[in-house]
Amino acid sequence: MNGAETSSMNRLATASSPYLLQHAHNPVDWFPWGEEALQLARLGNRPILLSIGYSSCHWCHVMAHECFENPGIAASMNRLFVNIKVDREERPDLDRIYQAAHQLLTRQRGGWPLTMFLTAEGQLPFFSGTYFPPEPRHGLPGFGDLLERVAAFHAQRQHEVLEGAQSLQAALSRLERPQESGRALNAEPLALFRAAAAEQTDREHGGFGHAPKFPQAPLLDCLLRQWHAGARGADPDTEALYLVALALTRMAEGGINDHLGGGFCRYSVDTHWSIPHFEKMLCDNGLLLALYAQLYRISGEEQFAAVARSIAEWGLREMRSPEGGFHAALDADSAGGEGRLYLWNPQQVEALLDTDEYAVFAPHFGLDQPANFSDPHDGTQAWHLRVYQPLEEVANALGIPLSTARRRLDTAREKLLSARDERPRPGCDDKVIVSWNAVMARGLAIASLALQAPALADAAAAAVDFIRTRMVSGERLLSAWREGRAWQPAFLDDHALLLDAVLELLQARWDPAHLEFALWLAERLIGDFGDRDHGGFWFTAHHHEKLLHRSKPLADDALPSGNGVAALALARLGHLVGETRYVAAAEGVLRLGVDLAHEAPLSCPSLLNALAEHLQAPRIVVIRGATDEAAGWAATARAAYDPSRLVFVVPPGASGLPGTLAAREPGPGTRAWVCSGMRCGPPADTLPELMGQLGATA
Repeated sequence: MNGAETSSMNRLATASSPYLLQHAHNPVDWFPWGEEALQLARLGNRPILLSIGYSSCHWCHVMAHECFENPGIAASMNRLFVNIKVDREERPDLDRIYQAAHQLLTRQRGGWPLTMFLTAEGQLPFFSGTYFPPEPRHGLPGFGDLLERVAAFHAQRQHEVLEGAQSLQAALSRLERPQESGRALNAEPLALFRAAAAEQTDREHGGFGHAPKFPQAPLLDCLLRQWHAGARGADPDTEALYLVALALTRMAEGGINDHLGGGFCRYSVDTHWSIPHFEKMLCDNGLLLALYAQLYRISGEEQFAAVARSIAEWGLREMRSPEGGFHAALDADSAGGEGRLYLWNPQQVEALLDTDEYAVFAPHFGLDQPANFSDPHDGTQAWHLRVYQPLEEVANALGIPLSTARRRLDTAREKLLSARDERPRPGCDDKVIVSWNAVMARGLAIASLALQAPALADAAAAAVDFIRTRMVSGERLLSAWREGRAWQPAFLDDHALLLDAVLELLQARWDPAHLEFALWLAERLIGDFGDRDHGGFWFTAHHHEKLLHRSKPLADDALPSGNGVAALALARLGHLVGETRYVAAAEGVLRLGVDLAHEAPLSCPSLLNALAEHLQAPRIVVIRGATDEAAGWAATARAAYDPSRLVFVVPPGASGLPGTLAAREPGPGTRAWVCSGMRCGPPADTLPELMGQLGATA
């Protein structure tokens, strides 16, 4: 391909990924990951420049504008390297490998854009970084100069390059290939987690650690489960509940929460949740939706229900595709700058509101305070909305009832959101990712019960049905979909998180097609990802292309760990249908991860959730009977938050039920069974009998 051709369009023009399409007109001769690029590198013994990012990543855009659109830098890239562009959401297998390699090479955290230099043979990394500017800046080398130096090093010291890369490959294998240790499965890691969580908690602003600060929903979920476990005993762990409520309250008040349109941004750049990195990811919001709904069920406080509703409404309004799946993410940038959709100044707001509305809105959201955001491009001062003064205090200061203040605040929000909707929109990555849709479907199913909102269960079912009918090819699940086409064999996370979501959805609404789908997913997990020799699940299936490294991740990341969630969901499904193979596979994960659970409990809360249910089996409640009465029994049985109590209402006419479910024959009226593990009590023919059995097993 000559220079004229590469300046107008490169090989990314036919890609499905929106991120790759963003780079289709770069003067860089980009290739997607695949045999064409790898063979070209091997034939010419040319090093590979691998660039990994995603469509809503702010710094990915910056490097693209500064470097990849720069004709001089692009010419150097084309001359010296085979250039491969990867969407980390489309290929989490590649991102996982090379992020780990980057950390081993640099002893620093990775991120995006990830810039890796690889050998032609074996795609072994020998130099890495993240963002590079076009010229030296802030202690970083200029990208153009760096290209020349890396290429020269590769050409002149190939033996050293290969030796170091092979050593790194060996280190990767040791890093993520745990073996069974023989350690007993007991509650000690749960106690270690509880102590570590207390130590790492920010008791002023909530959450864990310092800036940049992420919600870390899996940690909060595990902490909430631990509170519940303690609440059943003589010494309830009220502090655990307080720490979760503190984090979710401070996040809801902060600027990480979109106070007009709903939904949460990816993370906060400060410790007090004020200024976010403005991208919005579907996966983060699905996890937080479930947490806020669960905390509302525990506390009954409307503030948590309101946040859960706002997340769900944002998802349905802005992220849902016409076909029923959910888009991946909204960009951080709009109108040529980061966060510009969300920023205001007092004059703009005052012009849109009446005097009474502004009198409430301004002090509540800090428009009477100094600006809290400075545009990095031109230094313009702006206000990003976060709660500065509680509404009760605003109402008292104005001498008006709280209900009046709330009404004025609501109408002000409606007006400002309407005005904001006229601004240029952030880009939307409109591909459908199975794992991310799974966490949103799970959140919607949980929220539908907590908020008594059946429409949310409808949306969860539609998302699951979209995946079930459009993203399965033969006996394989595919991980991504866009514009009528599904592609890319699905990963461990896709299967495990989807199985977990389907089990939550079956509790909100029984559907035999969904139960059949859950069983199919379980078989795919065990057959396609299971390690028969050492237990646990590989991140990639046995039929996946061979890569530099095959990982078996146990730690949580942006998503809960596929192994941890698989252990939880497989055990639950095994107990529901009486399939011991599923329970055994779940135990295999725990035995593989027991060392990590002891040594770094904060890294694996999903694994700890599965461990807790292994030590005390979940209680499975199956109710069969007339629709209205059975629904009433179920509502009573699940009224209180209990993460290890699963309640299923199976219609009396359901047939073809698998395993032990087939034995749950309905009586002349409504009938229920309570099982703990593989042991079930006698059928309960009245609601008091059912609740008595649940009390006896509590």
